[in-house]
Amino acid sequence: MNLSSFFIYCFIVAFSPGPSNIVILSSVQNSGMKKTLRYIAGASIAFFLLIAASVVLGQLLSTGMPIILPILRIVGCLFMLYLTYQVYTMDVSRSGTNQTASFTSGFLMQFLNPKVVLFTLTVIPSYVMPYYTAGPVISAFVVAVSLIGLSAYMTWAVCGSLFQGIMQKYRRTTNTILALFLLYSAIVVSGIPELIKG
Repeated sequence: MNLSSFFIYCFIVAFSPGPSNIVILSSVQNSGMKKTLRYIAGASIAFFLLIAASVVLGQLLSTGMPIILPILRIVGCLFMLYLTYQVYTMDVSRSGTNQTASFTSGFLMQFLNPKVVLFTLTVIPSYVMPYYTAGPVISAFVVAVSLIGLSAYMTWAVCGSLFQGIMQKYRRTTNTILALFLLYSAIVVSGIPELIKG
């Protein structure tokens, strides 16, 4: 097993901009770090559960993925469009509650994001299980990948906290930009670009 390529792959997927990371950045700006930690907790638990499921259901999931993926794409796209609307229309006066910063929202985002689902359900079976069969070793890799995901979420939250003053000063512009990134993610998740390419 090539450990360096495994960890590089995990870090690139976890730290690259995606729906969860964008929502975390937006939530820190609008609700602060404390409320955003709820979203991170939900996202991290779901991330761990998906990775654990890949170990338990390895072969079954890989054969069923072609059937599940189109459904995930549609539901995930709709959920991301909902979050796009939530981020774009956040109350600039801070009188409203940020629904995107909830534990449930973080938890559901992971299960409805095909990028995360495909990554978590294939990373251990593809990189680890062909080389290791011992339960403790596989469990260590599950924990390592989960911690990489958690560290990525916390990094995005800390960056959001560090730049919170600038982001709040230009809140409408920031919300618009973050909503556009989420909209782009929803379009990519939907599979429309692939259909256009033919």
